[in-house]
Amino acid sequence: MWMLIHVMAGLVVIATLGGLVPRNEWWFRGFDFPRLQIVALGVMSLLLMVFWPMQWGTWHLGLTLLLVVCLAYQAYMVLPYTVLWPKQVVWARSPHPDRTLSLLVSNVLTPNDNKQALIEQIAEHQPDLVITLETDQVWEDALKRIESSYPYVVRVPMDNLYGMHLYSRLPLINPEVKFLLSPEIPSIHTQVRLRNGKRVWLYCLHPKPPSPTEAPDSTLRDAELLMVGRHIEKTDQTCIVAGDLNDVAWSRTTRLFQRISGLLDPRVGRQFVNTFHADYRLLRWSLDHVFHSTDFSLVQMRRLPHIGSDHFPVLTILHFNPALDQIQDELESTEADDIAAADSIAEGIEQAQQEHPQHVRDLMG
Repeated sequence: MWMLIHVMAGLVVIATLGGLVPRNEWWFRGFDFPRLQIVALGVMSLLLMVFWPMQWGTWHLGLTLLLVVCLAYQAYMVLPYTVLWPKQVVWARSPHPDRTLSLLVSNVLTPNDNKQALIEQIAEHQPDLVITLETDQVWEDALKRIESSYPYVVRVPMDNLYGMHLYSRLPLINPEVKFLLSPEIPSIHTQVRLRNGKRVWLYCLHPKPPSPTEAPDSTLRDAELLMVGRHIEKTDQTCIVAGDLNDVAWSRTTRLFQRISGLLDPRVGRQFVNTFHADYRLLRWSLDHVFHSTDFSLVQMRRLPHIGSDHFPVLTILHFNPALDQIQDELESTEADDIAAADSIAEGIEQAQQEHPQHVRDLMG
């Protein structure tokens, strides 16, 4: 039994140290995802190491101390997404309908046949915006049923699991579909006019994840996120970034994206909103995100019921209030962060230019 306990503790240590390695290969970046599971395994291992009867030799003591350090680090990474942490976004007080924006984000899973489940959720919640990911022509045809209520539509059906559609009740201004770093990965960039006339920039993203079946490393994913972050930083605009970012909220890339862009995460100080994998309760983490500028407060953010996909849909309702700019603070950036971001962006863009020189787009264009 003591050997099993040591193996469990060793796995926590290896996973923690592996996640600290500054490499982009998927087998290193994969350690960013299951931090909640690592914490659970670490707590179990620590309790067994302390209370299971065994001799306290040098090896056992050293492993216990190392486990405590790793467990503390992992807990520090995930605690911001609990009620134990200060809220990054304030609650909306008496939200006015003309300044409220609701959006439903759903990675539908292309082969998922249960189109009706998503259509029923849209009918029930009546969001202003519906962002669907992994939608192909079959999904586009099925969702035509909602277009009578959503007259503004951007369609990007694709058969490679990276199709994307945007349905809006509110006017869309100059919507564009861009393939920033790859001809296989679209993103939607548009302005949305709120009911009070305010224009809000919306970026819908779905970069490739680092995995043995998708991308060998996180370079292009990180570059796309940080390119958008840099663009938002330079333009200093009221905006929302939403989609399946194929990165968890607590990863170094996502946190760096927040510091560069100045966008806030409404989950901080509240809840995880773990959306993937919908079929495995013990193996879930937050892949679907909504970030926004400091002039929004939160009315509601919650995970919706299963629709047959491997992702749960997420419903977010925000309230625009320009006075919040003076109340809500952006995450502080440091010179080291900027250097890391520049290096990552440069590496990702250079790689994309070499692979697909005719498709790499200027975000400002």
